[in-house]
Amino acid sequence: MNALEKIVARKFKEVAERKNITSNKDLEKRSLFLKQTYSLKQALLNSSKFGIIAEYKRKSPSKGIINNQLKVEEVTQGYVKAGAAALSVLTDIDFFDGSDEQFINARLVNEVPMLRKDFIIDEYQILESKSIGADVILLIAANLQPSQTKTLASFAKSLNLEVLLEIHDKEELHSHLNEFIDVVGVNNRNLKTMKTDLNTSRELSDIIPKEFLKISESGINDPKVLNDLKVNYGYNGFLIGEYLMQQPNPGFALENFIKEIIQN
Repeated sequence: MNALEKIVARKFKEVAERKNITSNKDLEKRSLFLKQTYSLKQALLNSSKFGIIAEYKRKSPSKGIINNQLKVEEVTQGYVKAGAAALSVLTDIDFFDGSDEQFINARLVNEVPMLRKDFIIDEYQILESKSIGADVILLIAANLQPSQTKTLASFAKSLNLEVLLEIHDKEELHSHLNEFIDVVGVNNRNLKTMKTDLNTSRELSDIIPKEFLKISESGINDPKVLNDLKVNYGYNGFLIGEYLMQQPNPGFALENFIKEIIQN
């Protein structure tokens, strides 16, 4: 099995285990379930924020431990202070050392759109996302059938959650796009091989329909690259995690990154 297949196989088991512990009704009773959601789309259109979705990521299958010492509250508040338009927090336990608790801890101290970064395969996880205070869910085309993507996206919209569809080639884009998608994310990292190529965003930019906002994900560690993707390829946002989390102070690193964007 490739890396993505291993993650998804584990995810099916994890979801089954969680369903046995916490019912749908219990999820709906949590206080954060009723929280008013913040719009990622609106945040990405705010020109003063540069469209940066700053990510808290402790570990990854391709890099191993990135930074598991800094608390999620400290990092995410630093991101927001530096000018992040939105936040992304990993909740996958086994492969990314994330957790629902990390997401909730960040949610309680930040008032910006927050993406729950995980491998969603079941409506139950969307209820979970709502119950931990998420505003946006991620649907990864590479691990879903087009019919699943549409069903899950529709369910998310019924809960007033926005939907980020992640693709990495034109086949995934054409087959998985539907009327319930809010933002298209081009992942420069192929989740099957874990190789990163920024040209993926450049090559797919023109074929993403204009009615969808589009973001570039993975491998962005240079303000010049961000400006290129924004000015020349029309990207509205940029998900940056690994580069920032590798720094001793991720919030300060983002602040300097944004200063360089302005200077360039």
